[in-house]
Amino acid sequence: MNWKPITKKDICDEINSAEERMSFSQKKLWEAIRIDPEKWEQDPWGNEGNGFWTVAILGKTVVWYNDIEEGFNQSGYAKYGEIQDYWCNQDQLEWTLQNILNEFKNEDSK
Repeated sequence: MNWKPITKKDICDEINSAEERMSFSQKKLWEAIRIDPEKWEQDPWGNEGNGFWTVAILGKTVVWYNDIEEGFNQSGYAKYGEIQDYWCNQDQLEWTLQNILNEFKNEDSK
């Protein structure tokens, strides 16, 4: 397999496709937390591709695209520009946003 990191254009295409599939609640959350995609480091898995594209920030959590596994993930961060935890979910962006919304709902029910 000859893996190549996803380009900014391609990650933007992924985002645009996801926006078309988002529910109203997902879109509202997305508009509040989205950032212009930027590469963040993740040692060691992100080293070969010079990091992973981070697309949203909420508190100390980032939403990022794992282009090795071809899916969106959420991870914590302690230092801006560095993803702490590596995940290999193959989620669509709207699924990741729904996970965040579900976390809010679960907190409300406590």
